[in-house]
Amino acid sequence: MNSSHAQSASPPVTNATPAEVAARLLAARRIMLTTHAKPDGDAIGSVLALARACRAAGSDAAIFLKGPIPGPMRAFLGPNPIIELAETPPDDAFDLIVVCDTGAKSQLEPLGEWLAARSAKVIVLDHHTQVDPIAETRIVETRYAAAAQLVLEVVERMKVPISGGPFGIAEAVFLGLATDTGWFRFVNADAAVFRAASRLLEAGADKDRIFALSEENAQPTRLALTARALASIEMLAGGRAALMTLTPEDFRTTGGGPEELTGIVNEPMTIGSVLVSILVTSVEENVTKVSLRSKAPVDLGDGMRPGIDVNRLAGQFGGGGHFHAAGARIREPLAAARKRVVDAVLRTLESTQG
Repeated sequence: MNSSHAQSASPPVTNATPAEVAARLLAARRIMLTTHAKPDGDAIGSVLALARACRAAGSDAAIFLKGPIPGPMRAFLGPNPIIELAETPPDDAFDLIVVCDTGAKSQLEPLGEWLAARSAKVIVLDHHTQVDPIAETRIVETRYAAAAQLVLEVVERMKVPISGGPFGIAEAVFLGLATDTGWFRFVNADAAVFRAASRLLEAGADKDRIFALSEENAQPTRLALTARALASIEMLAGGRAALMTLTPEDFRTTGGGPEELTGIVNEPMTIGSVLVSILVTSVEENVTKVSLRSKAPVDLGDGMRPGIDVNRLAGQFGGGGHFHAAGARIREPLAAARKRVVDAVLRTLESTQG
């Protein structure tokens, strides 16, 4: 789940069914598949599953990605060729264009305006609350844990076999489900997620292979960035919030990149008192990325632990995502952006009981 999605003036409106999307995919001969920049496991898994299903049905499906692509995610591409976008949109010879795991124009550069101009043949399959007018056909299921969960419903209605094993459809969908639920630990891992995961395992998805490639396949630079993030930790609001910061110097010194940050924001969530975790990073001057996470409301025996809506917090800075996982990209220097975010988190916690 990439959570930095720009706020939209109009609400997400589902106006199609998985069966209708499947029918359009089966009718198209040349299909373009894409997702948000810096794709995560759900984004990669969703486009791979659709590409493999379309090719099984006899269609030509091309995957376009805007990097950087995390190294562990490349291991799942297999025989599926991808086209890495620079600043030039692709040609216009597509019958159909499907955008997975985002509907926010800001997350689709350099394709945002290009897609909006072709909205009649664009389909969005997403589970986030922010959707811009880039597609006339949309399925937006905010109750779903991952876009891959929705993609699975579409693929099943295409009536193609859910191939198992390495580089199969089941592996791609399982990758999306597992990574966007924190390997089934996050609050969004509900009964429907486990039912879908069970079907995928029965189809031949190898969870040990998927875990090894996605979670045990990092470079030493990721550990160096994690160490620097943890060394920077500041406890706020009496321990109810944790703030970590990574500066351009941290990236230069470690040699790491922003594509290696997946999951680092979750590290402070192991502290019992922490309700909100904040990771503020800056790689380029005057651009700051903020990642926000919060814990689920749960009765721990001494009262209900409150849940903090970080999607609403991120929305104050032009971002968004989900109730417990969100982010924003702020065009300000790191120090100024960090102060604004911290002030907003403190105001929210002051108004929250628990």
